[in-house]
This record gives sequence, structure tokens and C-alpha cells, in this order.
Amino acid sequence: MKVFEGHLDGKDCSIGIVVSKFNEPVTSRLQAGAEEALRQLGTADDHIQLIRVPGAFELPLAAKVLAQSQQVDAVICLGAVIRGETAHFEYISDYASRGIGSVALETGIPVIFGVLTTNTVEQAMERSEASERNKGAEAARTAIEMISLLKQFQKANARQSGFLR
Repeated sequence: MKVFEGHLDGKDCSIGIVVSKFNEPVTSRLQAGAEEALRQLGTADDHIQLIRVPGAFELPLAAKVLAQSQQVDAVICLGAVIRGETAHFEYISDYASRGIGSVALETGIPVIFGVLTTNTVEQAMERSEASERNKGAEAARTAIEMISLLKQFQKANARQSGFLR
């Protein structure tokens, strides 16, 4: 049985980070967590591209443009949608999650969902604090692991088809 499992080595990885500016006190902390995790995993600063968009609604389109650019191995989407008194929360959360997921399926590039969907600002702040709980850092680790996993698949498939010996 062949087992494929990603590794946390970001040395040869190019990453795109798309960050929502809306709820900036939260999203800036998610961004900082992602950037720090990538550095710890060996990703060089010049292999990281950052795109800042107005809100979570704009994340999928920016992620798609970045994924299609063929300049990155993965895209990390970071945002914070905090429940309010209207149905706006549901619309934005649903659109962002479906859109981000569809970009990954359409492009074949890992597109990581690092969008907080919380009931309160306090919950969002907890999930973006500078610790192992930071969801931006978690998204960065996921991106690196998925890049590694997909590279393993591609290498195994190339060997199987006779392109590599």
C-alpha cells in the first residue's frame, strides 16, 4: 500500500496570501500568524505574495486570479466575518466558503480557507491571537502540507506513466 502524506517543509514553496481588510484588527493578526508560520517552515519572504482585498466577499476572485497566475503553489485566504443583527453574515460566509472551495477545484491549486466565521468579536480575537490557536498560522501549515502532498502525487504519477525513472 502506498501512503501519501504531506510534510511541513516550505523551502521550495511559493505562497499567495489574500487578506480581507474588513475587520482589520483581526485579519492583520491572521496575516501575521500566517507569515510567521511560513517563515518558520522555511518559506522565503520573496516567495510570498500578499494581496489585500476590501472584504471576505472579494477573497474568491482574488484567489482565483492568483491561482491562475501560475506564480504560486498555494493560496491562503484570510478574513473575518462576524455575526451581526442581519442575515448578511450568512450570505457573506456562504459565498466566501463556496467561492474559495470552487477556486481550488477549478485550478487544481490548494486554496486554503482561513476565514473566521464567529458570533462575536471576542471569538475572532481569540482565534487570531499570537499562539498555536492562530487560524492564519494553521492555514499556512495546511498550505505547505498540501503543496507537499500534491507534489508527491505528481511525482508518483509521472513515474507510473514513464516520464521519470
